[in-house]
Amino acid sequence: MEFFGLLQGLGIEGATGLMFAMLLVLLVTGIPLAYVTLLVALIFALGWFGPMAVPLITSRVYSFVSSFVFVSVPMFVLMAAILDRSGIARDLFDAMRLFGGRLRGGIAIQTILVAVILAAMSGIIGGEVVLLGLIALPQMLRLGYDKNLAIGVVCAGGALGTMVPPSIVLIIYGLTANVSIGDLFTAAFIPGLMLAGFYVAYVLIRAYLNPAMAPVVEGPRASTAEKLRLAKGLFLPILVVIGVLGSIYGGIASVTEASAVGVLGVTLSTMIRGEFTIGLMKAAALQTLQTVGMIVWIGIGATALVGVFNLMGGIKFVSALITGISDEPVIVLLFMMALLFVLGMFLDWVGIALLTMPIFVPIITSMGYDPVWFGVVFCMNMQMSFLSPPFGPAAFYLKSVAPPDISLGDIFRSLLPFIGLQALAVAVLILFPAIAIY
Repeated sequence: MEFFGLLQGLGIEGATGLMFAMLLVLLVTGIPLAYVTLLVALIFALGWFGPMAVPLITSRVYSFVSSFVFVSVPMFVLMAAILDRSGIARDLFDAMRLFGGRLRGGIAIQTILVAVILAAMSGIIGGEVVLLGLIALPQMLRLGYDKNLAIGVVCAGGALGTMVPPSIVLIIYGLTANVSIGDLFTAAFIPGLMLAGFYVAYVLIRAYLNPAMAPVVEGPRASTAEKLRLAKGLFLPILVVIGVLGSIYGGIASVTEASAVGVLGVTLSTMIRGEFTIGLMKAAALQTLQTVGMIVWIGIGATALVGVFNLMGGIKFVSALITGISDEPVIVLLFMMALLFVLGMFLDWVGIALLTMPIFVPIITSMGYDPVWFGVVFCMNMQMSFLSPPFGPAAFYLKSVAPPDISLGDIFRSLLPFIGLQALAVAVLILFPAIAIY
């Protein structure tokens, strides 16, 4: 019984500090985030409330995992897994030569355009970075592109799946913040294209200031027959994008239903291309199970921890602490952005969303900001977390398929200008909210 009253004796201030320290120490030991959050939630539930609090944790976890919209997550992950194993991305990249042409930096721009289409098909960044690393990076290096520019384009372009609908990050934010995911997809579309536009502008500026960084591709012009052959590679991916996003924006299907349309579209595409096999679907299903299992376990742990912390009165305490920084809402918002950026350097975006959004979103709405707009700003911030050292996942994904002479240090150095562009995009969204909530 002494243990049950021990944490209460610390008060909410001391308990919050102890919880944070315990999380940090356990994460440093290498225990996965999902198990760390579950363990800390259980310790604090028992220490603050006693055994009777455990059913409260389970009921909160059940309400999270039983959400109907959550079904769309494995569907979109399955889409990405099938894409990863088909030749659709390779043909799409070849087809983009029609737009890149003889433009200086054309292959890099072609890579960014392919990244946008792939992002609009699946919304998963890991597969996109690996695909572009296998298809685009060797070609740019062979043609004499600057190594740093080529690496940055592949990683930053591959991470666009965070912003361009249908984004898994937006879905998890919508579930956590209780915001319409359809509204989030609509709001994120233009900011996602804006960020891609920043990348294209950066490539063009660097290429024209220093032509040696991005040589013009020499060779005979493609014939009409060749152009028609290449254009076929665009047909199926564009059809899938129209099927997924068109059904959502057209009001024909919900996000969950549209995810099923996407899986059907990608599966039919592999059949039409003659690539469909039982082995392909089995491997895609196993990859989906692994990825979604990770997301669900992190969700369970984070939901349990936030639930216990809320019952302890911790969320009110932290909210008062954050809002007490300044009377100016913009200062509070910038503090949140800085905190998210720092967390993004060390934690997975799923954990960040589920741990911080239950605290941040009520503060944001109380200050008069739109939670849909904040969701888009949050996702733009998480873009930086995918590239930021020391644990930026995009860098590790690329390292797994990059040539041996490209080190992890090379990759992170190459990403710094693109992190700057992402920070610029966050600033633009804060200054001009109408870009998202038009």
